[in-house]
Amino acid sequence: MRGDYQPLVDEISSALEAPATLEDRDFGLIAFGAHDTGDDDTSLMDPVRTRSILQRRSTAAVRAWFEAFGIARATGPLRIPPDPSAGVIRGRICLPARHGGVVQGYVWVLDDGHLADVELGGPGVPADPRIAQAMETATRIGALLAAEVRSGAETGALLRDLVTGPATGRTAAQAGLRAALGPAADGPLALVAVAPWDEGGDGEALSAPSAPGVVAACAVRPAGAGAGHASALAALVRLRTAGAPEPAVKAALRLLESPRAAGGAARPGAGIGDVRVGVADLAAAWHEALAAARAGRADPALGPVLRWADAGPYRLLTWLPAAASPDPAVRVLLAPAHAELARTVEVFLDCAGQAGRAASELAIHRQTLYYRLRRVTELTGLDLDSGEDRLLLHMALKAARL
Repeated sequence: MRGDYQPLVDEISSALEAPATLEDRDFGLIAFGAHDTGDDDTSLMDPVRTRSILQRRSTAAVRAWFEAFGIARATGPLRIPPDPSAGVIRGRICLPARHGGVVQGYVWVLDDGHLADVELGGPGVPADPRIAQAMETATRIGALLAAEVRSGAETGALLRDLVTGPATGRTAAQAGLRAALGPAADGPLALVAVAPWDEGGDGEALSAPSAPGVVAACAVRPAGAGAGHASALAALVRLRTAGAPEPAVKAALRLLESPRAAGGAARPGAGIGDVRVGVADLAAAWHEALAAARAGRADPALGPVLRWADAGPYRLLTWLPAAASPDPAVRVLLAPAHAELARTVEVFLDCAGQAGRAASELAIHRQTLYYRLRRVTELTGLDLDSGEDRLLLHMALKAARL
């Protein structure tokens, strides 16, 4: 279906004799028309359009700037004036691609001034025939985008049933997902989790430009969570081979750029489960992916995208039920007043008890390290020369991050 958009964008570019770009409602690039600058290669270049084409997405700042003009509510074309301070060197005409009363995407027509006198239309004022033609095409684009969302939502619902639904319904979900995905359902697949994720009320399907390689996606709310609880995103990524998960990493990084991954003040994280061949074992892959996302959020040093295979001790901790409170011996160490001591002993244990390495990583003198470790022993009663006490302390500190 993605190939259907390019001729329509070219049709608008031809009608208005201007470069046109199509983005989905989350400002992910779908298609763009040719940009002929003639003999002067810089005459019409616009940084925002260039960045959108090269990075396949506009930034959050650009999105906010354009949305301030009311594009999400517009039912007809809008003029967007240039603003060099925002990187918008050239003005634009925004054609909202709507269907069923909902905006599905935006067509941006770059205006170097030659469209300044073109009438956009309004109450009692007919639009220029070229604008009317372009809006008719934008409406066709909106219908295609809406159909794609519906199809994606159906596939996403099957994925949700498969990864979080009751075991009794998984056989039917597997069969439905296999039919929806075709040959990809029997090849190597990786499941990506992004948490938190803003459902947006209608955001269960993802478009391919927003997340390359994603063949199915859905928002998943934790079991028993209320309406205000943050959801996570499950995205199924097709791989070329089982031993090459790089497309899943690339898709996860792209998804983290989505405005829906900006869960308020929370730092979003992405996790990737172990590669599966076929759709039969995706419930376990989802647990791995979500656990890895949790671990990545808990420990920023692990990076924005964490594979389950690289989750270290969190592989065990995320399988365990959450404790109502920390272990009594460690509870005092987790008080805000002792945050530096907790960090010191965690780094010390991460360094396998090697004082020199730990002091270097903490950028402190070795004697300062020894002093802090003695204070930890005094506060907790744990013996840092005991392997079992070290294990308890290390796991308690990691569990506290989760």
